[in-house]
Amino acid sequence: MKKVFGLFYTNLFLTRRIFAGLAGCAIFFVFSFFLPWLGLLPELAFWTLVALILIDVFMLYRTANGIFARRLAPERLSNSDDNELGIYIESRYPFNTSVAVIDEIPFQFQKRDIWFTTDLKPQQNKLLNYTLRPTKRGEYDFGDIRVYVESPLGLISRRYNFAQAEILPVYPSFLQMRKYELMAISNRLNEIGIKKIRRLGHSLEFEQVKTYVPGDDYRTINWKATARHGNLMTNSYTEEKSQHVYCVIDKSRAMKMPFEGLSLLDYAINASLVLSNVALLKEDKAGLITISETKGAVIPAGRRHSQLNKILEVLYKEKTRYLETNMELLYTTIRGVLKQRSLVVFFTNYESLSALNRQLPYLKRIAKFHLLLVVFFENTELKKLSNEHAEDVEGIYIKTIAEKFAYDKKVIVKELAKHGIQSILSTPQDLNINTINRYLELKARQKI
Repeated sequence: MKKVFGLFYTNLFLTRRIFAGLAGCAIFFVFSFFLPWLGLLPELAFWTLVALILIDVFMLYRTANGIFARRLAPERLSNSDDNELGIYIESRYPFNTSVAVIDEIPFQFQKRDIWFTTDLKPQQNKLLNYTLRPTKRGEYDFGDIRVYVESPLGLISRRYNFAQAEILPVYPSFLQMRKYELMAISNRLNEIGIKKIRRLGHSLEFEQVKTYVPGDDYRTINWKATARHGNLMTNSYTEEKSQHVYCVIDKSRAMKMPFEGLSLLDYAINASLVLSNVALLKEDKAGLITISETKGAVIPAGRRHSQLNKILEVLYKEKTRYLETNMELLYTTIRGVLKQRSLVVFFTNYESLSALNRQLPYLKRIAKFHLLLVVFFENTELKKLSNEHAEDVEGIYIKTIAEKFAYDKKVIVKELAKHGIQSILSTPQDLNINTINRYLELKARQKI
């Protein structure tokens, strides 16, 4: 009995209306001392309020399970994207109700505004949608759903607790990956900034001999086949396939720098996932290597259906390390794993020319055997500082230092080009587009 009463007590809450009613009764009693003609009106008002409270309690508690609610969430969330979640709520009361819903979301979001209010008719159900944008990979703990219900009287509120605790993993941005995949399938990549690259010459991969149709390149006419068939025949070529594309991700402290809530490592991981997917769509083989002071994950290049899931699962677990990258170890790993000439996309970051010079000897050695593309980040905060107007000596000093660091980034690009190394200097938000553009360009120009 005590347990039932305790449960009843902890799930019963007074609303503002009841406090307003009690305040009105108190004022009535005070006035009755000075206005005797009020008589029994204050007592009548008080007992009327008590009766309404009892009626309200009876209305809300006569139905054991008057409200049902559950969370509708995907199996996993996509990092740095807006993920849609929902709360399904259903009223089983025979009268109209006003409900307030609280969803206990993970602490990582630091949000306290997941609070919904709505009205439900008898036997009505609704779906309350909201979005969450995680900025870190890992496991996110969701708590219970709490629903507060009021009858049309609105004097008290009954609380329902629904055990909806669950753990959802946050993976690298697979939503962006799907977006680029759909664009690639429908040949609409130019709508999101992917350039159309004019192909130079012919691929070396022969496909078939077919009948000539107006519009075919006359340079591909096969004169021997034409003589045999009596009709113009032409050679058909296709893009070279099964080329190896490796994403190499630097996990050192240089990739810890944050930008709009995400670390540079997360931007590199998202770009690697998108690039691997596009490479597989182009029927190339995608692989992955992660490196810091020790060797991380190594996934040999392949194009099986499970290849992308392997890459996704590995990238989900990667974390930033706090030491410098062991470039000698990276070189020996690449020489041991990559058995043929490949496109090696190295995601890293350089803030100064001296940082590049420490790694340049190893980059040059890698570039002897493979097509090396170094991808590093433009510091957008420094760019903002360099564009601001300086109003005092301190402002001039800050502006000068910012311009110096921004200039060093451009020097790094020229230094890499001087040694025959391709590079991309990109802002974090444009990393996906810039990386795919360069991959398609290199493929079209038959550099791989």
